[in-house]
Amino acid sequence: MIVEKQSVWVDSRREIDLFKWIESEKVGYDLGDDAVRRWIKDHWHGYLRSRWLDHLQGRTFWTELDRDDFGLLQQKFQHETQLLDLILQRLKACQENLHIFLWAHESDQPIEPIFEILTAIDINSKRLAYQFE
Repeated sequence: MIVEKQSVWVDSRREIDLFKWIESEKVGYDLGDDAVRRWIKDHWHGYLRSRWLDHLQGRTFWTELDRDDFGLLQQKFQHETQLLDLILQRLKACQENLHIFLWAHESDQPIEPIFEILTAIDINSKRLAYQFE
């Protein structure tokens, strides 16, 4: 299987440029750095989380992310794929650990494997600040 390698910075710049173009078209003039700052404020966190989860799943190798984390979830939790998918859906929707534990409690999910998955993901330690030029 050939793994695609990409740069978070290059890809996010493409996303920002598209956002800036669409938002500028809506108002009829170039919004410039204001649109860039708005994208960073409104979308960076979700964008990075999505790319990071793809990296952990082994779908795309993002060069700025920890190489040891690449494919970690499939290697470590290959027997928990259904539960892992449910957790990843929630994380991609920008839910946090607390939301996932509440969901687990409300739906009578087993806490121990959820705790193990969330510990491996370690969502709160994987943050990158956007490098605005």
